[in-house]
Amino acid sequence: MALRNPAPGSAAAAPTPATAISGRAEALLRRLEWKVLRRLDGLLQGDYRTLMRGAGIDLADLREYQAHDDVRHIDWNVTARQGQPHVRVFTEDREMAAWFLLDLSPSVDFGSGERAKRELVAEFTTVLARLLTRHGNRVGALLYGQGVDTVIPTGSGRRHVLRLLHALQGRPVLAEGRPTQLKDLLDAAAGLARRRSTVFVVSDFISEPGWEKALARLAQRHEVVAVRVLDPLELELPDLGLITLRDAETGEQLLVDTHDKGFRQRFARIAAEREAQLHEGLAQAGVDTLELATDGDLVDALVRFIEMRRRRARLSGASLPSHLRSVNTQPVPAA
Repeated sequence: MALRNPAPGSAAAAPTPATAISGRAEALLRRLEWKVLRRLDGLLQGDYRTLMRGAGIDLADLREYQAHDDVRHIDWNVTARQGQPHVRVFTEDREMAAWFLLDLSPSVDFGSGERAKRELVAEFTTVLARLLTRHGNRVGALLYGQGVDTVIPTGSGRRHVLRLLHALQGRPVLAEGRPTQLKDLLDAAAGLARRRSTVFVVSDFISEPGWEKALARLAQRHEVVAVRVLDPLELELPDLGLITLRDAETGEQLLVDTHDKGFRQRFARIAAEREAQLHEGLAQAGVDTLELATDGDLVDALVRFIEMRRRRARLSGASLPSHLRSVNTQPVPAA
């Protein structure tokens, strides 16, 4: 069950003036530039290449497959002729287009602490978009509420990031409706982004089944990063006595006794099973995953993720001793 905070009152449903939204967007961007981007610059010294790769559309060379190479780059014709797996090596474009696929369905409005998942989505998107555009790259976005309802074409510069943030902050809280169909968002992106790009799928992945194959198809053409947002209360319930759980997707409500230890254990077990299924689906799609928690630190999460990709890049570039190359004849899926 996707949890949700209590429903907003009628006053919260009133539209917010555009000038107020613009002011909030500017204030948030300034705060993130000062507190988050400055910290990232200090910790990473401006090296973001392992997080955002170029489009890489020009074939530069062919070489033997090495452990941790991306199996999608295997050239099967050359492999068959040579009797050894070979991969295509591409030159990296100086400019890169990045797309943010933003799941803003009702379940992202939940938050058990100081911020909801929606706020975390906005902060991550703003930081990455600003980081990319200030290095000359272009960013665009697809927004999903109860369907794909907004497309922001790629652009660059601080003003474009403010446009994206304005669109995020100006969206009203959605009432419960039909369950999220994340597959629709992924399919829409596949039809829109024709040129190879970096795609950030930002979602809590609380969705109807079927998104896994769509994600795998998208990853065949693009560099895809699954950015999963979560709240700790979705994994484990504390002892709060009698509470009402509300499904953010359908509106269904259920009165439960969290004082019952057996119920809390069953909840944790079901949550763990759902986590295992989610991670298996992401792994089968062949995408990297960045997890962001509402009670976590955005900078720490980004640094850990970039360091992981940096270590893997170093490993993939290491040459294999000649006497061991004959052992490594079967393709190994990328980590």
